[in-house]
Amino acid sequence: MVLELKILITNVGYIEFGEGDKMLGIIGHLDVVPADNTWTFDPFNATIKDNKIYGRGAVDDKGPVVAALYAMKVVHDTYKIDKRVRLILGLNEETNWKCIERYKETEEMPTVAFSPDANFPCIYAEKTIETIYLEQYYDYNPLLYIENISTNNNAINVVPKYCEITLGFDKNKLQDIESIINKILNKYNYNIVLENIDNSHIKLISKGLASHAARPEFGNNAISKLIIIVDELFSYYNLNIELLDFFVKHIGDDYTGKNLGIDFKDESGCLTLNTAQFKLENSTFKIGFNIRIPVTIDYNIIKDYFVKHLNQDITVNVARIQEPLYINKNMPLIQTLCNIFNDYNNSNIKPQAIGGGTYSRAFDNCASFGPKMPEAEDMCHKSDEYITIDNLLFCCKVYSKAILDL
Repeated sequence: MVLELKILITNVGYIEFGEGDKMLGIIGHLDVVPADNTWTFDPFNATIKDNKIYGRGAVDDKGPVVAALYAMKVVHDTYKIDKRVRLILGLNEETNWKCIERYKETEEMPTVAFSPDANFPCIYAEKTIETIYLEQYYDYNPLLYIENISTNNNAINVVPKYCEITLGFDKNKLQDIESIINKILNKYNYNIVLENIDNSHIKLISKGLASHAARPEFGNNAISKLIIIVDELFSYYNLNIELLDFFVKHIGDDYTGKNLGIDFKDESGCLTLNTAQFKLENSTFKIGFNIRIPVTIDYNIIKDYFVKHLNQDITVNVARIQEPLYINKNMPLIQTLCNIFNDYNNSNIKPQAIGGGTYSRAFDNCASFGPKMPEAEDMCHKSDEYITIDNLLFCCKVYSKAILDL
């Protein structure tokens, strides 16, 4: 099999073999979310240990893409097929999807497709993904003020595991500030520590646990907890910051949207809200949320729930909306992929709905198919991301069968 990678404009390419008017697409991505300094292994050099391959992208989505490529070779070398098979590779999936938008503008669309970028047995529904930012101008008070915020450039689709805030204060008027902060910290069971910088500056460091924004229940949000502490500190000195007050009252350390009144639910699951970014730039606060909305809910109403609780000094910006995916579970594509997995796995698992977003929603008649096994730990967007070699080999088998059957 001679592989020729065609590179297209705007970070997308494809590999193809076969003949015929119809085309099966396999849609994957090679870009990844950032890796921080908490990894045990080098995130950008694959390490094999205990039957696992560690590295950023091992499961999301480089490992499964390689499994699909090997599956293509198996079919190419063994069978005669009357359709073309095209592996489409994007490099912009974790951010704004410009690559796949460009592909759709200039290239042929698959007749049917799958994406090796989610869970087995297969995915029939993906929630709407909406990114919202709240912004407010910050009028510094020299008595006590926020000087700097850092979240280690946390991605919008990751539950943040780190946040630090540097506070400045008038040492002549706030000599008791350290004791006040410690009293507030003692009220909460948060992993937040106080560091002294100098006589007029202190730093608060919050540590949590990262997870994919689609599954915030598996993470521990460092940003939300630190905002709660800082807001209470400023309130103690009657220096309230409206944006932080709003956050604590209507969102807080909650990922269901209940405090905001948006805790919607349908067959695709519950709404989730991830407080992902917190910035202070050019004297402006900015809080970013990644919201996964059940497929039957009108995503246009989400902004309204924010607006009705805010004053005019705080602006709401809907930065991005990714339309939901919904395929009838009785459609041949869903039934075929489920049957393939269940036959190989000796199981009877039904198709699933997820909060994650894959390239499947960018194409007609496309569904996600693996690589995560039902019982496996979800390592997407986490430190020491890995995929087992057994999992990769299983993917090769079922992807080969999927190519043939589809």
